[in-house]
Amino acid sequence: MEAALWYVLTGTRGGTNRVRLLRALDERPRNANQLADDLDLDYKTVRHHLDVLEDNGVVQDSGDDYGAVYLPTGRARDHWDTIETIMEQVDES
Repeated sequence: MEAALWYVLTGTRGGTNRVRLLRALDERPRNANQLADDLDLDYKTVRHHLDVLEDNGVVQDSGDDYGAVYLPTGRARDHWDTIETIMEQVDES
């Protein structure tokens, strides 16, 4: 899981936005539209990054299709120290 986190959050161009999404979801679960509004990102961009995070087991959705609420998975919470380290590194760059 740690290797996947480093890759998804720092190994690609979208890592910074994925870190922003994770920070927001750490504060409280939200749907894609709320995330787009709160982070001033395009809805399609948010959906893309949520899909990547979901495909890699970092976030999960409530299963309500359009209004699905996203939150970090239990597995991501188990590795939250690594996520915080990554977030600090992203902030420094």
